[in-house]
Amino acid sequence: MSTTLFNLQLDHIVHLQHAYEQVLAKYGFDSLVIYSGHASHHFADDHATSFQTYGHFMHWVGLADIQHSWLVIQSGKKPQFYLHAPADFWHQPTQLPDEPWLSVIDVHQCTQALAPPVEGRSVVIGDIASTTPDIQQALNAETASNEVVRALDELRMFKTPYEVACLREANHLAMAGHEAAQAAFIGASGELDIQLAYLAASRQRESSVPYQNIIGLNGHAGVLHYQHYDITPPSQRYSLLVDAGRRFRGYCADITRTHAGPDAPAIFKELVTALHHLKDDIITRIEPDTSFVELHQQMHQALGSVLVAHDIFKGTGEQAVSEGVTRAFCPHGLGHSLGLQVHDVAGLRHPDGSAAPAPSEHPALRLTRILKPGMVVTVEPGLYFIPMLLNPLRDTSLPINWTLVDQLMSCGGIRIEDNVVVTENGYDNLTP
Repeated sequence: MSTTLFNLQLDHIVHLQHAYEQVLAKYGFDSLVIYSGHASHHFADDHATSFQTYGHFMHWVGLADIQHSWLVIQSGKKPQFYLHAPADFWHQPTQLPDEPWLSVIDVHQCTQALAPPVEGRSVVIGDIASTTPDIQQALNAETASNEVVRALDELRMFKTPYEVACLREANHLAMAGHEAAQAAFIGASGELDIQLAYLAASRQRESSVPYQNIIGLNGHAGVLHYQHYDITPPSQRYSLLVDAGRRFRGYCADITRTHAGPDAPAIFKELVTALHHLKDDIITRIEPDTSFVELHQQMHQALGSVLVAHDIFKGTGEQAVSEGVTRAFCPHGLGHSLGLQVHDVAGLRHPDGSAAPAPSEHPALRLTRILKPGMVVTVEPGLYFIPMLLNPLRDTSLPINWTLVDQLMSCGGIRIEDNVVVTENGYDNLTP
C-alpha cells in the first residue's frame, strides 16, 4: 500500500478524533463506545448470514468484516480498539494488517466476547440489542440518542481525502469487473457466467460485494433490483445491464453500465448513447451549493427531450415531464450519497439532523441535500420499458409511440451510473 494512502489515513483518524471530541463535548459525555456488530444465524439454522461491520466502526478502522469488537473514543486519548480474536480451529481469527494506523490506536486482543471498560459518562452506538444479556448488563454506557447518531451520520456525509482515495480505488477495481462482464456478454455468456467473470476480474468473492450485483439480460434489465442469475444464456441477446460494485478498505463503488446486444433494435443502441450523454451533462452541473433535487428534476427534463428526440414521445419534452411520462420511464431517483454504505447515511436530512424527505412526486429519491465540497454522490439516470409502469398510460390520450415502445420491451431498460465527488470548484468523477 502506498505511503501517501497511509499518511492520508493517519490524517483521517486525527480528523475523526477531533470531530468525535466535539460531539462528546456537545452532548456531555466522556466516552463514546461503538460496537462493530456481528453476523446473525439464519432462522432455525446454524449458518450465519453475510455480514458487514457497522458503518461508524468502519469509519475508524476501514475493515468490513470485524465482529464482536468495540471502539472506545475519549477526548485527549488514543482510541481503544477491543478486537475479538478468539483461539479457534474452526475459523481463522481476525488478523489486523501491519499498517501505520495501528500506531495511533491502542489494540487489545480479546479471546472472549466482552463489554469494554469505559470511564465517566459514556454513550454507546451500534446493534447492542443483539449482544448477550451479560454484555448488555456489563456495559456501563447509555444508549445514544437520535441526535448523537445523526451528528455522526452528518460527519460521514463529508469525505476526507483518505476516503476519496479509497472510493477512487474501489471504482478502479470495479471497472475491471465491468469490462470483464461486457466481454462475457460479447461471448454469449449467461447471467451467472457474467457474474462470475465480474467477480474474478474485480478480485472478490460474492459474500464480499457491497451489495448483490445486478446482472440482467434482456427484459431482466428492466427489473430495477433484479436478484437472480439465469444459468442458461438466452437465445437472443438484446441487452445487458450490470449494476455492480467493489469495496476497498470498507468504501464502496456503485457503478452501472448497460450494453446493447447484437439482436437489439438499432434505436436501443442510440438510447444507450443518449443516456451516457445525459449522465455526463448532469455531472458537469455538479458544484457546491447545487440542489440535488434540482439536478434530479433536470434529469427528468433531459429525459423528456430524449424521448422526443427518439420518437418515443410525440409531444414536447415539457409535456412528457408534466404528464408524468418520464416518471413512468424512470421511476427511481438520480442518485444517492456514497461511502461506507452504498446508500450512505444522512442523505434525507438537513445539516442539523432534521428530516429532508423526498418530494411527493419523486418518492424514490434518496438524496435531497444541497451539495457541498466533500460529498460523494452517484449519478444514475435511467430509461426503462416496464409493463407495470407503462401499461396504465396506454388508456390515456398521451402521444406515446406504443409501436416503438413494444419493440423495446425485450431490451428491459438502461441505467448508466458514475460516482462523483463534489469539489471546491466543481466535481471529480471517480469512475474511470
